Amino acid sequence: MRIAIAVATHKAYWMPKDPCYVPLQVGKALHPELDLGIATDATGDAISAKNASYCELTALYWLWKNVHADVKGLVHYRRHFTHGHPLVKKRAAVLKEADWQALFATADIVVPERREYYIETNRSHYVHAHGARDLIALRESVARLHPEALSFFDVQMGRTSAHMFNMMVMRAALFDAYCAWLFPILADVEQHTDLTGYDAYQRRAYGFLSELLLDVWLDANGLAYRECPVTFLERQNWLKKGGSFLMRKFLR
Repeated sequence: MRIAIAVATHKAYWMPKDPCYVPLQVGKALHPELDLGIATDATGDAISAKNASYCELTALYWLWKNVHADVKGLVHYRRHFTHGHPLVKKRAAVLKEADWQALFATADIVVPERREYYIETNRSHYVHAHGARDLIALRESVARLHPEALSFFDVQMGRTSAHMFNMMVMRAALFDAYCAWLFPILADVEQHTDLTGYDAYQRRAYGFLSELLLDVWLDANGLAYRECPVTFLERQNWLKKGGSFLMRKFLR
């Protein structure tokens, strides 16, 4: 079983050594002067120039269009699927080729463990963090292109948890089917949104919006999946994150 998991990065960083991982420089078309000495999202059939608003999705697109494998997936240079054991050092806990081979002996789709918001729905969390305008445009695009999925979209927006981070590993046929569903929706959203005036963070809008769509696609197609822990390789300031979360909720 050939496994290809792109590790999206925009800078030099530690990479797992197992052959299943494909280190991939994203946004190369926007920064041609930067050479990390790895594969880039600007070769072959690519949307590298969209990286500022699509984020790691330029890596997802590149893998979809340019790599043939039995299993394909996407992780981030700072976020990986791991064993999740608190006593194991973070890098050592990153899943290895043998782990993925074992998982896909019985699984078709692996996604991150759900991120729980508890006091926020996915809709209200997005609105508090980014505003409502682009989320409304996303719903309208789903309604235009996939009306059969609209009810699943609305259910997802009302939940208080989601499989986030634009991370997933799937058998190739499913991975390709997801990308063939996702990217036309985002292209349609682009046609009906205007990012003028957004700061660099909010210009990542299509990357943020896409995080809400994986569960919609899984549910609309009745697909089973296996959850796996995700570990952030760098220290997280949870006090700061929690404070920002509450400020967005109650002060916006």
